[in-house]
Formats: sequence, C-alpha cells, structure tokens
Amino acid sequence: MTALWGITLADFRERVRRPAYLLMLISAIGLGLLAVPPTGSHWSVLVIGGFRGRYTSGYVGLVTALTGALWLTLVGFYLVRDAIARDERTGVGRLLAASPLRTPVYLAGKLLSNTLVLSSMTVVLAATALALQLLRGESRTVDPVALGLPFVLVALPMLVLTAALAVLFEATPLLRGGLGNVLWIFVWMIGAIAGESPHAPFGGIGLQPVDLPAGASRDVGLGLMYVDDPLRTFNHPGLRLDAAFLGGRFALTAIAVAIALLPSLWFHRFDRPAPAAKASALGPEPRAVYRGLPPTAPHPGPTAPRLLAGEFRILVQGTPLWWWLGAGALALASLAAPPGPLLAIVWVWPVLLWSRLGTQPAASGASAILAAYPSPRRRLLAEWSAGVLLAVATGAGAAARMAFTGDARGLAAWAAGALFIPALALALGTLTGAPRVFQAAYTVLWYLLINDTRALDFMGALGHDGHPPLWAALAATGVGIALTRTAWREARR
Repeated sequence: MTALWGITLADFRERVRRPAYLLMLISAIGLGLLAVPPTGSHWSVLVIGGFRGRYTSGYVGLVTALTGALWLTLVGFYLVRDAIARDERTGVGRLLAASPLRTPVYLAGKLLSNTLVLSSMTVVLAATALALQLLRGESRTVDPVALGLPFVLVALPMLVLTAALAVLFEATPLLRGGLGNVLWIFVWMIGAIAGESPHAPFGGIGLQPVDLPAGASRDVGLGLMYVDDPLRTFNHPGLRLDAAFLGGRFALTAIAVAIALLPSLWFHRFDRPAPAAKASALGPEPRAVYRGLPPTAPHPGPTAPRLLAGEFRILVQGTPLWWWLGAGALALASLAAPPGPLLAIVWVWPVLLWSRLGTQPAASGASAILAAYPSPRRRLLAEWSAGVLLAVATGAGAAARMAFTGDARGLAAWAAGALFIPALALALGTLTGAPRVFQAAYTVLWYLLINDTRALDFMGALGHDGHPPLWAALAATGVGIALTRTAWREARR
C-alpha cells in the first residue's frame, strides 16, 4: 500500500506543475459557463423535450456533471495518457524494473494518479456550478448534497473509466503511439452517443429519464446546441437515486479498475528497454554544445528546393507501403465523387505525419545539431512547406475535380485548408514538442467539422466557401507563432 500511494502522489505532483494542468482547470470553468448559460441564452448543452430545468442545485449540479462526463473524458484522456511513456523516457521505468514493485501495483498507481488529476478538474467544475447557480438567480437556495452527488455518481465513474483506458492504451504496444491518440476520438464518440440513452448499460453517461411537462417532446439532446428561441423551464427533480442506478455506477467503476489492471498480462514493466529508450540511453546532447561556434557555411547555389526535399523526406520517413496505397485510393475516390465530406476523410489520413511537424528535433535529440544551421527560420519555413506539400499530394484528387468543374470557391477553401493544417501542427509542435497535442486538437476539430459545425469548416467540406481568408490568416498566425518561438529559443542559446 505504501508503494501504491508513493507512485500515485509522486506522479500527481509532477503533473500538476505543468502549464497544461492549469489550462485544464481554466477549461473546467469554461465548461461550467457553457453548461449553465444565462437564462435568455440561445445556447444549451442539455435540452430535454424542448425544455431545460430551472437552475436549482439539483439541476445545475446534474447538467454540469453531465458536461464534465461528456467533455472531460475527451480532453482529459490526452492530458493523462503520458504517465507510463514519461517513466520510459526519463529512465525511471528502468529503476522501477529493478525494484520489487509488482506490475499490478504500478498500473494501479497510474490509474489512481490519472483519476486524481481528472477529479481535481471535477472539483473546479463543482465550485463553478455553485457560483453559477447563485449568479443566474433562478434559485438561491443551495442544497450541497443535491449539487455534489451528480459529480460523484455521474462524472466520477466516467473519469475513472477514462483514466483506466489511458493506462490500457499506454501499456498496449499497438495503441501507445499516435494511432491510439487518433483512435480515442472514435472510441469516445461511440461511447458518448451510446451512453446518452437513459437505458444504456451501467447508467451510461448518467442521463436518467424524467417526467416532462405536458406537450413536451421525448427528444433529449446533450452537447453544445443552438436553439432558435430560449428554452422554457420546468422543475427538474435532479438526480434520482435507486438501486439500479447506484449498482450500475459502482459496476462501471469496478470494470474500469479491471481494465487498468488487464495489461498486467503483457506489460513488461520496462524489463526490456524500448527501442526509443535504447537510442537515447546516453541522454540528449547538451544544449550549449555548439555555443560560440560559427554557423555552418551556406552551400553554394539555390538551397530552397534541396531544403524542402530534405524536410519532406524527413516528414514521411518510415511511412509503410499500405499508408501510401490508402492515400492513393482516397485520391482516386476524390476524383470520382464530389469532394465535400470525402475531403475530410482524405485529410484525416495524414494526421500522424503532420503531427511530426515541429516535434522531431526535440524527439530525436537533434536540437543542438540544428543550432549550427545558418538560418533556422528558413528551415522552419521549409518544414511547414513540406507539410503543405503533403496536404497538396493527398488532396490532389479533390483539387483536380474542383478545378475541372470550375468550383473556384471550393478550390480556394481547399487551398486555405492545405495551408492551415500544417501551420496548426507546426505551431503546436514547436510550442509543446509533443505530437499528441496536435493529434488531439486536430481530431477534435475534425470531429466538430464532420458534425456540421460550419464555423469550423477550414477546408470547405460542408458545401460552402469555408471563409478561406480567415483560415489563411490563421495559417499565417500559426507559422508566425512557430517562428517567434524558434527566435526566442535561439536568443537563449
């Protein structure tokens, strides 16, 4: 038990020192504001038969807990899923492998640490719910039990399940990399849709059936929605406690624990160093190794084409044949069918390659070597151009069809998307040094796009112009952020 709590607390303390943790706490406050909008708002995250509940403690607690169960499971997964990989990168894993610590105890410690991180966000969300109930003013009678129980029985089991799945993905070789990051959005999407049913196994997300006012429809919507007219209110009874619901929530938590411990059957607990760990056994090159040396002499003749070709080879290195065959098949399909939603599928295919932009120097330990390059900004622009070239190559079929049909507006939106996606990857990669940040952000953006969020149509996939000037400007902003970050790093050398 001492070893379990030691792993849990040490891992939790390390995570809460990161800037990303503070951003997640701030985002929890933002979720509360979305869940409990002003009384006359046209936006809502929960619509029950065309109504919403009056802002009592029971309803405010329930709607904010449901919002947390829906959205913190999506974003929280990406926040906590680096625990095992960090032990492997830092060499802590090899020390643990030499200790008598048992694998189930190690995995249980990671589960508890993940749960503590996600639960702390739930605490912030609960405090936000209390403040918003008083601020909205429909009911100033505070019932702490009615307000807090939904966070314990609705949100917490879902977050424990998310923490457990993060452990499972990290401890499974096929899922620990970028494929797992992209796959999670689909796992989450299926679970969120199926879990919204009041009759889902184990209580689903936690949305229970309620008695509706006369004339109300039976449709229930959970998610950020716009309504034409402000919703009418009714007295929502809050969370209803019965044996079936309580048993389902405890069963869901028990299943989550079993999922986290399941990798004990195959997880090697760092007994065998991973290839990446072997390559970095001597540690990264000292940052100041090239300090004071003159930059390398420029090569005579035009360097831009060679630099672009080199960056493109680096970007796509190691890509298997089946990936190129899949990209070719999608390009041919884009020639034969109207682009539209098909373009969204075409441009989710290279997401793992784009996520390398801005991250490979830090990941490979080559940052110090690149410090001797005479023009780091030129190299960075070439890296972004390689990402644009990848977008052009994979989306060439859609562009050719739009050019042939004379769809100038669609072609402009396509061009803006080809500029924006690599710029987003480069900016996030340069700022964080981690590919999973772009993998998560782009997958969420893509999910919102295919769900007809027209304001986020960065490629014109929804059948309108997609506002190309806006996305081109955002692309320029992303590249500017990457250049600024690179200049700041160079100034510190």
